[in-house]
Amino acid sequence: MLSGVEYVRDICKKKKIAISTLEKECGFANGYLNPKKVTKIPYDRAVLIANYLDVSINNVLGIEAADNKSLTRRDERDIEKILKQTEEQLLSQEGLMFDGDPASPEAIESILSAMQVGMEMAKKKNKIFTPKKFKKD
Repeated sequence: MLSGVEYVRDICKKKKIAISTLEKECGFANGYLNPKKVTKIPYDRAVLIANYLDVSINNVLGIEAADNKSLTRRDERDIEKILKQTEEQLLSQEGLMFDGDPASPEAIESILSAMQVGMEMAKKKNKIFTPKKFKKD
């Protein structure tokens, strides 16, 4: 699998987007996505890149998909339900505050994206330890 930076550069080439354009649109310094300078893209920047290019954040982060471990429909529904409940709580009056002000929609979206990636990875990792006779779909 390509590293995160190599993947981003490859997708930009396929989508005919100049790396300098991506860097500018995401608010990065010119030359930031040089594979000789950056070996691992920080999560907050990976979210911006994934959203801009409309690709999976796992690929931007250079995370390899789990071999033969996919989420069931039940796993996906469980994750979706938890994310929806969390979003409702974050958007409520008692939701997340920064310096006395409610969190911005962008901050909430970043939090939910991080949670989704973490829950998906945890569910896939835990499939290693669950014998098939106990799995439910």
